[in-house]
Amino acid sequence: MAEPNSYEEQRRRQVEENKRKLDELRLHRLSTAVREAAVKPVPTEEPKLRYLRPPPPPTRRSGRVAGLPKQPDYRYSVDNTRRELPPAPVYATNEASTYAFTKAKELKNQLCSDQPSFIKPISNYSDARGPLGIPLQFREMYLPWCDETISLIDQEDVEFEMTYLAKHGAICSGWSLFSIGHKLADGDCLVFQLVQRTKFKVYIIGASSYYEQDHH
Repeated sequence: MAEPNSYEEQRRRQVEENKRKLDELRLHRLSTAVREAAVKPVPTEEPKLRYLRPPPPPTRRSGRVAGLPKQPDYRYSVDNTRRELPPAPVYATNEASTYAFTKAKELKNQLCSDQPSFIKPISNYSDARGPLGIPLQFREMYLPWCDETISLIDQEDVEFEMTYLAKHGAICSGWSLFSIGHKLADGDCLVFQLVQRTKFKVYIIGASSYYEQDHH
């Protein structure tokens, strides 16, 4: 019976020895990992470099230029803008305006009654350069209810196309060019005769014609 016991005892010792070696091996690996972690440097974020722009070099001035008197500044100034403004509008006298309007009424009465017409005095500078308003009653009776292109035919039978804005009851785009081209001014009177649905014959009676007549 002693032999089996010695075998069991030997087997137990062998198992304990193996366990001890295994523990030592694990402990060895653990200590190695700890040492490597302690030695390995911790990565840190690299600092961002700031690139500073070098200061501008000092301005070099010629001794001859520095010795000259201060030059005038020809850049934007109030005086320059005043010289660029358009000339002030010239207003007609009451006599000249009345004369032009009377002649316009005489002309309107001579026109064909089958073609409606209206008189438009140029009473200020904006009438000659800004949009031209059409009398309310005339446009409600004869002009289209939507925006359209209309034509104006002057006394030389030259035709000009422009835009009529129904909402505002005014001739807009193209009118200023017509006005400038015909040198319309305060006191002038225009007679518009509707010869077609969107086409007017325009007669111009200038206030300046008053001074061309003999009123004595």
